[in-house]
Amino acid sequence: MESIFHEKQEGSLCAQHCLNNLLQGEYFSPVELSSIAHQLDEEERIRMAEGGVTSEDYRTFLQQPSGNMDDSGFFSIQVISNALKVWGLELILFNSPEYQRLGIDPINERSFICNYKEHWFTVRKLGKQWFNLNSLLTGPELISDTYLALFLAQLQQEGYSIFVVKGDLPDCEADQLLQMIRVKQMHRPRLIGEELAQLKDQRAQKTDLEQSLEVSHSYDGTGMLDEDEENLQRALALSRQEIDMEDEEADLRRAIRLSMQDNNRQNRYHIYMKSQLQVQMYLKLIQVTI
Repeated sequence: MESIFHEKQEGSLCAQHCLNNLLQGEYFSPVELSSIAHQLDEEERIRMAEGGVTSEDYRTFLQQPSGNMDDSGFFSIQVISNALKVWGLELILFNSPEYQRLGIDPINERSFICNYKEHWFTVRKLGKQWFNLNSLLTGPELISDTYLALFLAQLQQEGYSIFVVKGDLPDCEADQLLQMIRVKQMHRPRLIGEELAQLKDQRAQKTDLEQSLEVSHSYDGTGMLDEDEENLQRALALSRQEIDMEDEEADLRRAIRLSMQDNNRQNRYHIYMKSQLQVQMYLKLIQVTI
């Protein structure tokens, strides 16, 4: 699909996109198509002047806007037809009685130009496959051979004018490449308007999400402050408990030390008393012996 040239819609330049998508390249610009339109306007003016430059019809013609172009970028079928003549191509109305009598299967043609309410787009065969190259689509749309006739019939029912492009189209990379391979399309392209609407929805959803996240972050920030304060209080409480425990342990160690000292004093006292008693008993024993 990347090798297929596909100009997307810009303003009302669908005629330019239609021609360039048909020829598969940037062959025409708005300036060149405007030049063709002005040339057609001049030819029409000359024909109208043949009836007299003072006639009512001529004065009315001069007051009317161009029928071949307007300020929005629209170009008429005459402009498109004259642009294609440069490449030796001509347009035949597909649903005209003359063409229908030929009984040509659409699949045997090479390309079509379709128009409805001032919108132009191309349907072209590249390699061995058909593609809808509508500039309003996000990309080329693959059309199967079995669906082509139904697709064109549906366009006619919707009020489209369909023109068959006759003549040899210029060579292009996509046509050469697709002669050797066939492509598959997993997802059909959508209208650009639908994509823009989806992008707007996504932006709106993103904005809503960002706003909700901001609120959530604001709330979480308050919660975090409360949690930090609670953690600080717990830490201070634990610190006080540790200090108290350390004081208790110190008191306990002092009590044990004092107790041991008392025991030592008592032991020394008992030893002293025992020694005094032994001395007294020894003296008495000596007196008895004497």
